[in-house]
Amino acid sequence: GRMMLSVLVTLCCVGLVTAEYQPNWSSLDARPLPSWYDEVKFGIFLHWGVYSVPSFGTEWFWEQWQGPKPVKDVVDFMNKNYPPGFSYADFAPMFKAELFDPDEWAKCLSDSGAKYVVLTSKHHEGFTNWPSKYSWNWNSMDTGPHRDLVGGLANAVRNYSDMHFGLYYSLFEWFHPLFLQDKANKFASQDYVSDVMLPQLYELVNNYKPELIWSDGDGEANDAYWNSTEFLAWLYNESPVKETVVVNDRWGKGDHCKHGGYYTCHDRFNPGKLFPHKYENAMTVQKSSWGYIRNTDINGYLTIEEILYELVSTVSTGGNLLMNVGPNHDGRIMPIFQERLQQMGSWLKINGEAIYKTKPWKYQNDSTSKDVWYTMQQPPDGVTYSDVVYAIVLSWPDDFNLQLGDVIATNQTVATLLGYSGNVNIKMKGSGIKGITVNLPNLPMSTPLQWAWVIRLDPVLTEETLDSKEHNILK
Repeated sequence: GRMMLSVLVTLCCVGLVTAEYQPNWSSLDARPLPSWYDEVKFGIFLHWGVYSVPSFGTEWFWEQWQGPKPVKDVVDFMNKNYPPGFSYADFAPMFKAELFDPDEWAKCLSDSGAKYVVLTSKHHEGFTNWPSKYSWNWNSMDTGPHRDLVGGLANAVRNYSDMHFGLYYSLFEWFHPLFLQDKANKFASQDYVSDVMLPQLYELVNNYKPELIWSDGDGEANDAYWNSTEFLAWLYNESPVKETVVVNDRWGKGDHCKHGGYYTCHDRFNPGKLFPHKYENAMTVQKSSWGYIRNTDINGYLTIEEILYELVSTVSTGGNLLMNVGPNHDGRIMPIFQERLQQMGSWLKINGEAIYKTKPWKYQNDSTSKDVWYTMQQPPDGVTYSDVVYAIVLSWPDDFNLQLGDVIATNQTVATLLGYSGNVNIKMKGSGIKGITVNLPNLPMSTPLQWAWVIRLDPVLTEETLDSKEHNILK
């Protein structure tokens, strides 16, 4: 009898080990975020679907044309350019992606310095960029490209780059009859969730093993309708990506900025100050749309300086930047996007050590020079008295003297301008006193250093240890 009891106890323990996370937020929210996500800092978002064919207005084209509140410009565009009786589904055969070269995309995206990529597997239109068994004739294999777009990019990203592969997935679909029926039932029924959404999510995870799931389109119903916590418990306990997968916070009405993995809070979220939870600033290079649109001019795109402001201020305050580009319907990433990607890559090649694997410092935005943001290197174990700090400078001072109001230097502090081999002098107000002046060098006209500049300061003292022995050693 005693032996039988010990066998039962062992079996119970095994059960506890395998069901580590329970399908409730207090259990799921306690899961540590896999470390790769915080280390990589910069990723690329890709919005690509049937909306890339009209490429007019935004990726919400179908809803803006035939939803409950039609947008006049979009309706006029359709009336003027397409015959009566033309339906949104008629755009799908035109989404041919005939110039899509996933290997070329992987190289182009990787050259930007991005360390992860997130592709729209399905947007609110419901068209799946993979051959889903649960989206008959409304997927990239049955119509349009006649190929598996998700699988093609997943393989290329894994074969030709060191980027992590992630997928965006819209929980709802504007016009899916089962979703509209559940909605009419005030979400008391879950036919759409059980017949479409959950089967598609399991299909995506099991077939493509994404390391990031960017959920969206959750806002009309709470997470009990979407069965979000059950799905996440499976994802964290049993799925093929349970160890490495990262998710966002869009799992039901009221969950944003509260539950899930990292927080997105809302699109283009940039708090401008230290944020208490890991977050992501998902933003677009083309200011007004996530999907590619043709009716925009050069002023409709962010400049490299504007993008670097987003990267630097986001990483300084504890976030990741997810920068969106919209490929067009034939599978090209347009030259304006390529240029921004190349510019990011050339900047990160020189200055990446101030971004990747860094931590927010005690100060984020300098108190004297508002165009300076700080990051710091993770200090070695046991070292508490000094930091390697990066001052990232978004505008070059006219007199070449950069005032840093929050830095305490010592006689041993060395300042380096990343990418520049000469000396950089600093003036202290006095040992142990806050505030230094960095005398920036006169760079040659041909310098590759442009748009934003990084001063590496090693070591910088922390106020807490000014009176300690370690500080005396450094004097």
